[in-house]
Amino acid sequence: MNFSIASLLSNFVDEKLVAPKVLEKKLGATDDGSLRQLQIALDALEKIGILVKERGRYRRVMDEGVVEGKLRCSSKGFCFAIQDDEDAEDIYIRESNLSTAWNGDRVLVKILKEGSRRRSPEGEVYVILDRSITSVLARIKEAESLYRAVPLDDRLLFELDLRANGQNLADAIDHLVHVEILRYPLGQHPPVGKVTQILGSDAEAAADTEIVRCKHDLPKTFPDSVQAASAEYEEVADDSENRLDLRELLTLTIKPDGDEIRADTLDDAITLEKIAENRWRLGIHIADISDLILPGTPVDLEAEKRGTSVYLGEKVLPLIPETVAQICCLAPEKDRKALSVLLTLDEEGQVQEYEITPTLVRVDRLVSYSQVETILKGETPEGIASNLQETIGQLATLSKNIAQHRLGRGAFELNLPDTKFHYDDEGAIGALVVSSLLPARSLIIEFMILANQIIANHFHQLGVPMIYRVHPTPHLDDVQELMKLASNLEIELFLEDEESIAPQDYYKFTQQFAQSPSQKVLTYLLLSTLKPAFYSTTPKGHFGLAIEQGYTHFTSPMRRYADLLVHRVIHAVLEQGRDRRTSRAKESVNLRHSSALGKVNWNVLPADIQNDFQDIFSEIVAHLSEQERVAQEAQSDLEGLQKAEFMKAHTGEIFSGVITGVQSYGFFVELEDTLVEGLVHVSSLKDDWYEYRSRQQMLVGRKNRNQYRLGDRVDVQVKSVDYYRQQIDLVAVSGGNIATGEEEEEIIEE
Repeated sequence: MNFSIASLLSNFVDEKLVAPKVLEKKLGATDDGSLRQLQIALDALEKIGILVKERGRYRRVMDEGVVEGKLRCSSKGFCFAIQDDEDAEDIYIRESNLSTAWNGDRVLVKILKEGSRRRSPEGEVYVILDRSITSVLARIKEAESLYRAVPLDDRLLFELDLRANGQNLADAIDHLVHVEILRYPLGQHPPVGKVTQILGSDAEAAADTEIVRCKHDLPKTFPDSVQAASAEYEEVADDSENRLDLRELLTLTIKPDGDEIRADTLDDAITLEKIAENRWRLGIHIADISDLILPGTPVDLEAEKRGTSVYLGEKVLPLIPETVAQICCLAPEKDRKALSVLLTLDEEGQVQEYEITPTLVRVDRLVSYSQVETILKGETPEGIASNLQETIGQLATLSKNIAQHRLGRGAFELNLPDTKFHYDDEGAIGALVVSSLLPARSLIIEFMILANQIIANHFHQLGVPMIYRVHPTPHLDDVQELMKLASNLEIELFLEDEESIAPQDYYKFTQQFAQSPSQKVLTYLLLSTLKPAFYSTTPKGHFGLAIEQGYTHFTSPMRRYADLLVHRVIHAVLEQGRDRRTSRAKESVNLRHSSALGKVNWNVLPADIQNDFQDIFSEIVAHLSEQERVAQEAQSDLEGLQKAEFMKAHTGEIFSGVITGVQSYGFFVELEDTLVEGLVHVSSLKDDWYEYRSRQQMLVGRKNRNQYRLGDRVDVQVKSVDYYRQQIDLVAVSGGNIATGEEEEEIIEE
């Protein structure tokens, strides 16, 4: 089946009747097989009461006793259905009520028992909406002359029958393999899979990037159909009559050092002109690929499926094929199409006016970070002309002033010097990550963030559909936990409003961290309190950038599918937008220019185009957010494996760290030099019997009154490392404190 139940049901809104022909078109059911599968799904949903058929069409029936959620399971067999609404209760589901659903699946759950003050509501899986797992990492075993795959993830409590597909499974017994799922469980019949790759005798023998790629089911190559289609791409004919020709301007691209620069990273360029005393025209030019990668083509459909490029160390799983990126990237000495934001700025970096327009550009020079840094030090790098050096100096001044405006409204920065940057804006984390080692990156990043902000605000005010980038406010409980930890490290953090969190609070936190010897670990822990950013059709706030309403991603269309969709909206407005209320109206507005803001009170786009964009965006934002989450988890997994490998090589060695979490079973320690977290299990504390005090977040010895508190510094020895699970067991060597008299009284009271 080429569609999930979730994608099928997404077509039913407000109990409106939907014809099967409409569903066939939207779900791409064109051949006999997919048409039959669609009808089977409709019949099944009708039979269980989710859909009702009236006059040959269907509508959805909403049942208050049924909720939607994503399963989060334990190795012991029980699960919780986590609802999308953060304030909604999690639904407890016994193993017997899972109905073949697996960890990570999106499901409809029927409530069996309402929750109470101490117990969660209880339910059973009613419908599996979407399977999240399409492949697994597993070990092969032989049972009754058959080969079976046992998943390494202990939350997946099943085994798969393996079909022969040319692999010598006898030689792969006990090996780590990647298994593609061919059929999910049916009644009493187990799931069926096939081995697609034998990775090694165990996890440590396999390549870490391959483990991560297979674990998250990330594509290794592009399908043959996409490869064939991309080979036929040619540069689109010059349409300079419809574009502003800027090829005579000095144009530069600033990129990290390195001999090999991927074509898809050459997606932005900068120009700067002095147009009057204390007035500058800054051009932010983004590769325009929307007339090359057309909707519904093989390359577009594959990019939509991937959602984003994935960076696994030096290995990149790109959004689009390299051959296509080569054609449209802003490579030096090539005439290229761009979608540009032309800003008029004063010397303070304040935007006076702007225009958004298609352009033709020609990059004169690719300048490396190190060359920019040399120029900013007042030196002249080899091969850099004086006019280019002067331009970079002025760009640096404007960038610094723009940054001051951003920081002035409360935005904050996280200083994580070892972070690898993959985008020229704030990227996937939400908060802006900076490094004292890469000041040249700050020069370009401010321009890209400003362009994203202007695009979001401009088209929101024009009333057209957009994909917005939302970064939610952190949870108060998480911030209070951080404040308590910092207090134990003798750093007193305060909130402006004790009942809410503001970006300005985080700005002050980072300023205080900068004065602490524990800056690195505190910044890392602050990062962990941030909620993930996501895509939305509603212009909500962006916490990390301190933007109250409306921010988008526009500057990386060859690496993020959301950016490409934003480009398509912009072109639709510029090419087909109505610049006046009626055709008879004499007064018009320039839809490309900032002067249009506040003057448009009519529908800019034709109704059919407006509705198409609304439908497409509503359906795709959750998918794009999910694909970015998968990419982030994959990158985090790779980092975890590399840390586990490093720590395994240092088994028996002693490290200093900070206690970052305390539970009844032990405490977690963040090693300050490596930013690796490990567990000191309570059973390893041999000097006494330790009791857990939840209110004080500490473990206390019954006899010696020694305590291990949140924020305490300890020395620990690496005891053992589970490489695949990235679990590091530690033993406390020294540290902790003896409870004071006042603390003794608090402990006794509790």
